Amino acid sequence: MSARAAVPWLVLLALLIQPATAGAHAVLLKSSPAARAVLGQAPAQVILLFNERLEPAFSAVSVWTADGAQVDQQDVTVDPENPRRLSVSLAPLAPGTYTVRFRVLSVDGHVTEGDFTFTVAP
Repeated sequence: MSARAAVPWLVLLALLIQPATAGAHAVLLKSSPAARAVLGQAPAQVILLFNERLEPAFSAVSVWTADGAQVDQQDVTVDPENPRRLSVSLAPLAPGTYTVRFRVLSVDGHVTEGDFTFTVAP
């Protein structure tokens, strides 16, 4: 076999012996309010939708003011009808910028965490 003919086989062999990477993490697909949204009216709740089912006992979301005060009702819920949906109710919000923080455990055992902001306009 010529060296030129062996190249595709060597590439295939290299791909086969590479360690597999785990791509099974919960990814935030959508949120309401959306990241960086500027709202004319304060939302009543924050809803996060992920690509994988979540473990309710180990999934959390919270909402904070710029001054570091927590403004959610601490009633975090993973929807039993749609276990990819995480939500929390909000206290009435004044105009300002708010940070949503989340940390979730997907059913495959991977933890995902992140944050984003939204603004309630005056």
